[in-house]
Amino acid sequence: MNEETNSYRLPLIGDKAPEFTVLTTQGTINFPEDFKGKWVLFFSHPSDFTPVCTTEFMTLASMEDSFKEMNTQLIGLSVDSLYSHIAWLRKIEELEWNGISKPKINFPIIADLNMKVSTKYGMLQPNVSSTQAVRAVFIIDPESVIRAIIYYPLTTGRNFEEIRRAIIALQKADAEHCSTPANWITGKDVIIPTPTTCEEAERYMANPSDTEYSLDWFLRFRKESKK
Repeated sequence: MNEETNSYRLPLIGDKAPEFTVLTTQGTINFPEDFKGKWVLFFSHPSDFTPVCTTEFMTLASMEDSFKEMNTQLIGLSVDSLYSHIAWLRKIEELEWNGISKPKINFPIIADLNMKVSTKYGMLQPNVSSTQAVRAVFIIDPESVIRAIIYYPLTTGRNFEEIRRAIIALQKADAEHCSTPANWITGKDVIIPTPTTCEEAERYMANPSDTEYSLDWFLRFRKESKK
């Protein structure tokens, strides 16, 4: 019973991303092996040829270069067939919306007809639908570790600028050993580690520097250069 339960446990933040080999619109991929060293934005959509999903894919296509600049690979999934994916992507490339004109979809879309991958990642949620994946988002780091998970209902299109911001914040935290406060965007001040002794707390409060300041002993910031 325990083995069976564990085999269906949904992946959590901090877990290694579940492995799979699948057919996509860009050929066969072995995940995560094919993407070692890259960040991955892995997301599911409910179905091809649906309105909300179409606007999401148009938006992602327009942002793909900015994700590439962040060393981030986009990978999509639905439980539709490969032929359905291809037909839908070809139609998307004829559309214009919200300033986006005839976008080219260059990232792979997984054909998960047997629902194995979507089941592994908890993308199928029975109280919503047993045949359509919800709008799940997994942000996976270069070591194949899941760093963030976001779920949206079928009716709500995702804010990919916010998802992009989350990746930027994670990359900054890793590179600079800091945290990012509420509503943080690039160029804003970041949070630095809290003192671990009374002596450190007193010193930081009494001696603010040109680059660091404290609102209280447990809430310290580093100033970021404004461009």
